[in-house]
Amino acid sequence: MKFTKMHGAGNDYVYVNCFAETVADPAATAIKVSNRNFGIGSDGLILIMPSDTADVRMRMFNSDGSESEMCGNGIRCVAKYAYDHGIVTKKEITAETGAGILTLQLFTDGANKVERVRVNMGRPRLTKVEIPMLGDPQDGQTVNEPLNILHTTFHITTVSMGNPHCVIYVDDVEQFQVEKYGPLLENHPLFPRRTNVEFVQIISRTEVRQRTWERGAGETLACGTGASAVCVAGVLNNVTDRKILNHLSGGDLELEWAEDGCLYMTGPATEVFSGEIDL
Repeated sequence: MKFTKMHGAGNDYVYVNCFAETVADPAATAIKVSNRNFGIGSDGLILIMPSDTADVRMRMFNSDGSESEMCGNGIRCVAKYAYDHGIVTKKEITAETGAGILTLQLFTDGANKVERVRVNMGRPRLTKVEIPMLGDPQDGQTVNEPLNILHTTFHITTVSMGNPHCVIYVDDVEQFQVEKYGPLLENHPLFPRRTNVEFVQIISRTEVRQRTWERGAGETLACGTGASAVCVAGVLNNVTDRKILNHLSGGDLELEWAEDGCLYMTGPATEVFSGEIDL
């Protein structure tokens, strides 16, 4: 199987061009290629596929083999691959995902290679049903609500960007025990489909620092849908403005919850290397 290794702000995936390749068992393939000791090494597997409704289609599998609806860093790299490798020739394209069809604007360098992508992530979903969460469907939004974990009370705000997110504010994100609390929150009974968890330190009204525990992958260097959820949560909690710079472990992302109701994310997309693996 031919593949290309790419990353968006350090959130790295193995990409397969399914216009030319066939992946019979994506879940098993994701587990194998993601292994950092015995495989290629990545946070998961992303398939770049033909679409009947958009320019390309993305399917994303976590390192544990589970399929996710959407990946914000991953979709920027899908757009870069599609343009740089001639699948598309436009600088504004559409991509079909499990979270719907998204529009992406491509920014190229002097060599006409994509280096940054602006993604219209769509409108955030905020109700318990949309997250999804247990509880009365009529309860509506979950903003700054207490949740007890190991005798510690966290205040959670939940957002879906096509996949579930739980945002928690902490005083010092670098010292916070993400690896201790991340899996407990990911697998909490409150979230029937599990959840991604963002631990966030507020720097100012326009700047935050984030660490992410990703559903099915553990802590990753960046999470684009998570950064988008953090932008929304900041507005809901009135702690940040609608436009912020988010410092993630692998790089920075620019987020804006615009007046049209959509969330726009801008960030880098990088190709690392290509190769072939015997599955």
